[in-house]
Amino acid sequence: MTIDLAELAASLRDNKGINGKQDIAAVAASLGLSADMPVPVGDDCAAIAAEDGHLLFAIEGFMNEFVAHDPWFAGWCGVMVNVSDVAAMGGRPIAVVDAVWADGEEGAAPVLAGLRAAARAYGVPIVGGHTNVRTDRGQLSVAILGRADKLLTSFGARLGDMLIVAIDLRGRYREPFSNWEAATDAPPARLRTDLEILPALAEAGLAHAAKDISQGGIVGTTIMLAECSGVGIDIDLGAVPMPPDVPMERWLTTFPSFGYLIATRPADAQAVVDRFAEHDIAAAAVGCFDGSREVAISLEGRREVIRNHAAHPLLGLPRQEAAA
Repeated sequence: MTIDLAELAASLRDNKGINGKQDIAAVAASLGLSADMPVPVGDDCAAIAAEDGHLLFAIEGFMNEFVAHDPWFAGWCGVMVNVSDVAAMGGRPIAVVDAVWADGEEGAAPVLAGLRAAARAYGVPIVGGHTNVRTDRGQLSVAILGRADKLLTSFGARLGDMLIVAIDLRGRYREPFSNWEAATDAPPARLRTDLEILPALAEAGLAHAAKDISQGGIVGTTIMLAECSGVGIDIDLGAVPMPPDVPMERWLTTFPSFGYLIATRPADAQAVVDRFAEHDIAAAAVGCFDGSREVAISLEGRREVIRNHAAHPLLGLPRQEAAA
């Protein structure tokens, strides 16, 4: 596969999924939020200190066009993406609540069916929420509560750490969106045991930081992790786990149903990869964090910078200095 790295980099710089994360900065500023608060903003979940660990609190909202086009899967994703956020921080889910808007009960039915199916599959109870079936369109938001005994954060990547990309490749695109879906037909027991990998890594001391791959894909999520941790990295495209016959540009901005970035010591990188391999999940080291504040892609000696987050913040919530 021949890749024009300059053309690929230009496309990534203009990607809507990546650049849409800039909206976070304006909203956080309006609310007076920052990474320096007792509960830092910039992670997948709010981590609230509790006895012997942290409570994890998060919420996801879904694009109207996604809910309209694939309402059952939108409901499923309401649970799936939230449990992924909790796992990325070394936690385990406790319960979810949902807020559903629809034009009548018939409009709400597939969303609610997807929510129920995912809650059963992941073993996470739905304990309440808000319902309005007298609106002119379908909308969905789902919140989750979890708990971590040993916390992973977006602020924990250290200079010299290796970046591991782990993705379940046993799936397919759920067109027309760039969602790589490897969950709805998976055995529920496998879904639950796969999510256990992240808290197990945290509790074994094998990871410093983690983030689930979300809108913006591998590259956009790496920028967010690097910005929060105050580091830079070159992503070796030749090492990125990916399915066959998928264009590199699409894959780098894909939202996988199971996909994580993990920061770990070089000495522990193979152990982290092996933990995922035991579950038949593809994982590989794709680069080493440095002090450049640049997130770049590289291939066969060529290199293109996607973003210097010190000069052009994406989230506007950086950590001031990277840990060594």
